[in-house]
Amino acid sequence: MIGTIVYKLTKDAPIDKIKGTPFAAHYANHGKSPFPHNAAGVPWTATFINSKDDPIADLHEDMAAEQKARATYEHLIKLSDDPGVIDALKFLREREVVHYQRFGETLRIVEEYMNMKKHY
Repeated sequence: MIGTIVYKLTKDAPIDKIKGTPFAAHYANHGKSPFPHNAAGVPWTATFINSKDDPIADLHEDMAAEQKARATYEHLIKLSDDPGVIDALKFLREREVVHYQRFGETLRIVEEYMNMKKHY
């Protein structure tokens, strides 16, 4: 989503508006194409996905990821002065909050199930 927002904001930007900005490094490697990387330019890889084959640990990891995404959206909102971008980021931030809540509810259900006495 963020890549799409950046693309829409930069697709028609002339090169003289790109030179000397933080976006110039991205442009040098990828042009104006969306390319998933963090703010430091580190490309996204599957190593960002964590799984322990333990539902409790995995749900905690999911919840942490939602909070990290929420914090990133909040930082981006503070950096933006475009009302349309801010509205989109607010929507995405709220979506992360709801995801966090749903993972929390799922965690409680899984913990209850794992702690209940099993009858065979």
